[in-house]
Amino acid sequence: MMETVSERAVLLGEYILDTGATVRAAAKVFKISKSTVHKDVTERLSHDNPALYKEVKTVLEKNKRERHIRGGMATKQKYNSLKNNA
Repeated sequence: MMETVSERAVLLGEYILDTGATVRAAAKVFKISKSTVHKDVTERLSHDNPALYKEVKTVLEKNKRERHIRGGMATKQKYNSLKNNA
């Protein structure tokens, strides 16, 4: 059964808040695009549930501050894997 856009925005917000997931990870779990997740938790959630929006916003900001670290770790893992296979 399909939920409404407002319900989906709240579900996404609660999921991100509970797990600390990134937009990309939430999109994968809910099988929707990153753009949809971002629009739901920023624009729609701010109108439908401002309290939840404020909490989710802090998680999104934290993820944004840490994204360069995750990218560096992924690159390091990639080259370690290539080195071990050679």
